[in-house]
Amino acid sequence: MRKHIFNAGPCKLSDSLLKNSAEAVLEFNGLGQSLIEISHRSKDFQAVMDETVDLMKEVLSIPEGYSVLFLGGGASLQFAMIPYNFMKSKSFYVNTGTWSSKAIKEAKMWGEVVEVSSKDKNFTYYPKGFEIPNDVDYVHITTNNTISGTEIFEDLDVKAPLIADMSSDFLSRPVDVSKYDMIYGGAQKNLGPAGVTFIIIKNEMLDKVVDDRQIPTMLQYGIHIDKGSMFNTPPVFNIFAVRETLKWVKAMGGVKAMEKLAKDRAELLYNAIDNSNMFVSPIVKEDRSRMNIVFVMKDEYKEKEADFIAFAGERNCVGIKGHRSVGGFRASTYNASTIEDVQALVGAMKDFEAKNA
Repeated sequence: MRKHIFNAGPCKLSDSLLKNSAEAVLEFNGLGQSLIEISHRSKDFQAVMDETVDLMKEVLSIPEGYSVLFLGGGASLQFAMIPYNFMKSKSFYVNTGTWSSKAIKEAKMWGEVVEVSSKDKNFTYYPKGFEIPNDVDYVHITTNNTISGTEIFEDLDVKAPLIADMSSDFLSRPVDVSKYDMIYGGAQKNLGPAGVTFIIIKNEMLDKVVDDRQIPTMLQYGIHIDKGSMFNTPPVFNIFAVRETLKWVKAMGGVKAMEKLAKDRAELLYNAIDNSNMFVSPIVKEDRSRMNIVFVMKDEYKEKEADFIAFAGERNCVGIKGHRSVGGFRASTYNASTIEDVQALVGAMKDFEAKNA
């Protein structure tokens, strides 16, 4: 029986991705070779790469003047690569949790970081109404926070180049790409298995690369754009899997359909939490993530948290243990999660509360 998977990443993926990827690993395109055995320079894989890029542009309505890259290193490499390329002296970061904190740490190696943060309340809200200095080289945001469970649902209007880490809410809502100079993230949430990083970058950003700094070849965006993500051997399997996800999202009705599903799943689970006598969400309501639903037990029931995780596991609900830095529970309801998955978790919560509250 397939489990109800709530892992934060790697996470649940679509059935069509799993099926088609498994078949391609055994034999690809009738070649007598596996997908992971063919040359990345072959016409067969080039066709996969081209279709993946085209689908990304179509599904997200990416305007002209942007390039799509698929690189290694995860979003964490981008934390360093971004300031290495674009930070001359000062940048602006919105700090909303663990991953933006890591990005800020890297940026400080290249200059001053002006920071606005929600750390004062344990990252339980998303900062708003902040002022951005006129002299920053770029603005960096993390749109969804996998650990703390907050999310921003608007595309900011800023004067400086806007860069967004969308690792964990990518493809879950329509985005006005034209407002961003760069969007990036690890694939292992809404896009595919871990092992490839997606980057959507405005070509004009290359004019903003610090021109008096020696940047290693592998860390230059221009090199990867010129080589079509093939400066070195790309993660062939992962890019194929990304293609399968994009095909699935398109077939499901695109990002608007994904947004409706995200809202429906989140509403169902948050309603169960808010109407519970045992469970509670610590997150400010207007900033609650649709992707990573963080909740805890009320103080009088704290000792029962491990029991509930085991109880949910018996109901085939897995991956709900909260991150070690915050505790409690976290249900990650990415695009491939179904209403039935959430209903199973809600049922487990109600049954456990009936027996223990």
